Amino acid sequence: MLLALAGLWVVAALWLWQSVVRGGLDLGQGSLAGIPPDILERADRYELFFRVEFVVSEIVLLGVLVLYAKYGIRFAKESAAGRIGTGMLLGMIGLALVWISQVPFRLAEVWWDRRYDQTDSGYIETLFANWFALGAEFLFICFALVVVMALAGRFPRRWWLAVAPFFVALAFLFGFIYPYLTPTEPLRRADLQAAGREYAAKQGIDPVPLRVEDVTDFTSAPNAYAVGFGPSKRIVFWNTLLDGSFTDEEVKTVLAHELGHHSSNHLFEGVAWYALFALPGAWLIARVTRRRGGMGNPAAVPLSLLVIVVLDLLSLPVYNLISRHMEAEADWKALETTHQPEAAKSLFREFTIQSLNDPDPPTWSYVLFDSHPSVQQRIAMAEAWRRRAK
Repeated sequence: MLLALAGLWVVAALWLWQSVVRGGLDLGQGSLAGIPPDILERADRYELFFRVEFVVSEIVLLGVLVLYAKYGIRFAKESAAGRIGTGMLLGMIGLALVWISQVPFRLAEVWWDRRYDQTDSGYIETLFANWFALGAEFLFICFALVVVMALAGRFPRRWWLAVAPFFVALAFLFGFIYPYLTPTEPLRRADLQAAGREYAAKQGIDPVPLRVEDVTDFTSAPNAYAVGFGPSKRIVFWNTLLDGSFTDEEVKTVLAHELGHHSSNHLFEGVAWYALFALPGAWLIARVTRRRGGMGNPAAVPLSLLVIVVLDLLSLPVYNLISRHMEAEADWKALETTHQPEAAKSLFREFTIQSLNDPDPPTWSYVLFDSHPSVQQRIAMAEAWRRRAK
């Protein structure tokens, strides 16, 4: 059965990897002309901190979870909450330890962002800004453990076959309702609304509602994103992208890019990729936790948290590779839609100037951290499109 599942996995991955980007492009090295040298140096220093901080924070996180996996079983012995109740308790304790271990790093990030004028947020404000999200995460962990432990108690060796599809369905549900949970307002710009309708028609989809999210309380960085499925589809602009720092042509390039995510069904593909990793991930958790009696035993919960974090860390380069593939597709669709390569190039350069994105990061950093092609790569694609269109 495992061989059959592996074969299906490969076929599905190859199908999802199909691209609309034309082959044979001579990308070369994108020109960074127009970005002042002092900005390039500043961007390199700015992002170097986050690279080092990430490595240190992950070492601390893994250390905490290794200790919890080793000694957390003591809480299980002292609990009188029953099998599933004890598992929920251990899950919440583990999540609390994770949060506490990362507090110094979150505060350090705020300090660095404030130093480089990327945020005006206060330390305490930032630390507790996502309190509601943290509470929701606690509830989700409890719910997940109830499902897993109930199935593992009934099917000790096959529970992972049922759990993986269940969580894939939850991921799809969350992707559908997320646009309704994020506070946004309708975009009140007739020119962008008209461009949105025109670009959607060019890309072969129905118009997508355009919204604006006010993010000035926690960042000055510009951004936009595509979100939702079916009736919940949205394109959300951060208000920092619409404050006049970017030209109309640059903003329309962003709009065409985000529409490209919807017209390429990247939101669905993201859930599909999650499904491909959820099944082997659940199987590995089942295998590793057998030494603690399996996931039906609350003593296995601390170990399972460690396994999840390790798997997440190991899969990060793969997820980033998939994300960069989708972002490159969206960039290509934007160029095919707007026919404005110069606007795209100036947009990407402005990202470095405004957000201090390192346009040419080190390879190890690019592989581990970057969910988008580098600024230099994105400029190179725009230049390749222009040469091909001549």
